[in-house]
Amino acid sequence: MAQDQAVQHSVGGTRLTGVGGALPKRAFSNDELAAEFNLDTSDDWIRSRTGICQRHIVSGDETAVSLAHAAAQRALDYSGRTADEVDAVIVATSTPDQVFPSVAVRVQAALGMKRGFGFDVSAACSGFVYALTVADSMIRSGQAGRILVVGVEVFSRLLDWEDRSTCVLFGDGAGAVLLEGGAKAGEGILSTHLHADGRLGDLLYVDGAVGCASGKVALKMHGREVFRHAVVNLAAAVDEALEANGLQGTDIQWMVPHQANLRIIDGMAKKLSLPSDRVVVTVDRHANTSAASIPLALDEAVRDGRIKKGELVLMEALGGGLTWGSALIRM
Repeated sequence: MAQDQAVQHSVGGTRLTGVGGALPKRAFSNDELAAEFNLDTSDDWIRSRTGICQRHIVSGDETAVSLAHAAAQRALDYSGRTADEVDAVIVATSTPDQVFPSVAVRVQAALGMKRGFGFDVSAACSGFVYALTVADSMIRSGQAGRILVVGVEVFSRLLDWEDRSTCVLFGDGAGAVLLEGGAKAGEGILSTHLHADGRLGDLLYVDGAVGCASGKVALKMHGREVFRHAVVNLAAAVDEALEANGLQGTDIQWMVPHQANLRIIDGMAKKLSLPSDRVVVTVDRHANTSAASIPLALDEAVRDGRIKKGELVLMEALGGGLTWGSALIRM
């Protein structure tokens, strides 16, 4: 069969078989960040409002592609698969190294893949949930048998280092999962739920574009309004996921939320009556890594043994657009 012909794979549910993560080598505590960039802020101010204690920032030859490649390779290693067994790479990112080619095809090349396809998804902090949904649909339809889904961000490129209200919130990193077909009923990805409201796009946006000729690239955020919409919309997305699967909040064993703000995470946990030790929190050490935050947190909790096979995991995220969504997975 010609390589570019459509290949129909076995139809079935989607299971998650590999996890991986990667962080830049250099970490900055709140005090170190303030000193490095001459910010008029303090560790106490940042911690009390966000829960963030440190974040990682790229340096040297670290890029979105290098971080995404490292996370993807670790997901393959975890699963016991090789790059030759993967049909596609889907990368969620708002901070590609180049306008094109996509980060996905650069990762495909770095992994040594000689077949399949790759593309990027842009949905800001909700990007991983969006990419997960696309990959799940492609596997269920038979378009692909195995897909690497990567969330990667180098948000340090987009920050105004003179705006202390935003630059302290974000970090760089990558997380990845390997998805495969063959899940039985009630296993794997149970459902995903996506939403967007472009009328709210000016609440959180980037002025300019990565690599634009003017060089004027800066993140702008109306924090109070984003917080308000996050509380309402994430609660609705969680309810939607529970209702779609005939579940109650008490049925959820783990919540792996987007890591933007500890107060939002705590509020969602209370809504589900989840104790704090059943919520995966990395915002204190990673800050907000946008599309990378959920897979980074998932990788950590799976590898340290907290999340086990057969347990029910809820994911939820909201980001610029505004975009938001949720996913339920039986590991």
